[in-house]
Amino acid sequence: MFKELKEKYQGKKVFLTGHTGFKGAWMLKVLELLGAEIKGYALAPKTKDDLFNLIKGDQLCDSIIADLRSRNTLKKAINEFQPDFVFHLAAQPLVRLSYEIPSETFEINAIGTANLLDAVRLIDKKCSIVLITTDKVYHNNEWDYPYRENDRLGGYDPYSASKACTELVIDSYKNSFFHIDKYENHKKGIAIGRAGNVIGGGDWSKDRLIPDIAKALSNNEEIMVRNPKSVRPWQHVLEPVIGYLILGAKLYAEPLKYSQAYNFGPLATDALPVSEMLKLAIASWGFGSYKVKEVINQPHEAGLLKLDISKAIKHLNWTPKLNAEQAVKMTIEWYKDFQLNPENIDRTTLIQIEEFLKR
Repeated sequence: MFKELKEKYQGKKVFLTGHTGFKGAWMLKVLELLGAEIKGYALAPKTKDDLFNLIKGDQLCDSIIADLRSRNTLKKAINEFQPDFVFHLAAQPLVRLSYEIPSETFEINAIGTANLLDAVRLIDKKCSIVLITTDKVYHNNEWDYPYRENDRLGGYDPYSASKACTELVIDSYKNSFFHIDKYENHKKGIAIGRAGNVIGGGDWSKDRLIPDIAKALSNNEEIMVRNPKSVRPWQHVLEPVIGYLILGAKLYAEPLKYSQAYNFGPLATDALPVSEMLKLAIASWGFGSYKVKEVINQPHEAGLLKLDISKAIKHLNWTPKLNAEQAVKMTIEWYKDFQLNPENIDRTTLIQIEEFLKR
């Protein structure tokens, strides 16, 4: 896989939004390994332990620290760079935070994406754009049925709704400015990647399961859990990152065929409840315990969500490489290495990418 992806991205100009975030930093490291010329656009990392800082991300790309809502700054960055590929990962990605800053969440996710597409619209060259939303764009009935790409969109909480709005923005731009019937005029392929509940080293986000587990275990503390019965499509962060890159490469080669939405998630058997994830993490760490935290009047969070990934398997020849146990083990190993030898965590990150690509 490494060889095939390197042939597609080596020497290509890749504009990556959200490069300072958790998933964005992993993608930045992969793209650098593939030999791409990268320009990143995102807000500044929040702490010295953010993955972007640990991998010396500012040395891997031309890093622009700016807001998606700064329209002119974004337009200038894209116009000057003239990218071959755009991967849009920047977002306000947290459900619980969206209850605290709902209007800002809508601005960043929906209007920020409109600003990006406006900027792309002005460049006169072939370009493939992969826009990352989430598994939570679906109107969630919390049933065992896995959601397919053509299912109804919706969203209970502000984050989920903002991402469903983002998809409406994308659809409008595709119809109005990037219609596949007029590809020879605009030369833009537009695809959507939907993934969620990724785990992996370097995630320090507030109110997320793996960061909470890692922090508690590192401090020899009991893990506090809100919703042990919640079921999610857990996957290692490298699974969707590689999926996005495969989609981008195929989109560049055949834009009319691949200008669609694709789900990226684990196999149906790996959609585990939080309680099982905790047991796997504790076993990988070697010790630990947890208890359920009673939260009064906590905001609504979905209890069950599964994705149908058959389209990505069939169209992209992409399939998950790790099961849930392997993904958790790989993630916990990263945090253990960070605790023991933080100055060498960049090497740990690189080794995990190389081993993943060899699978």
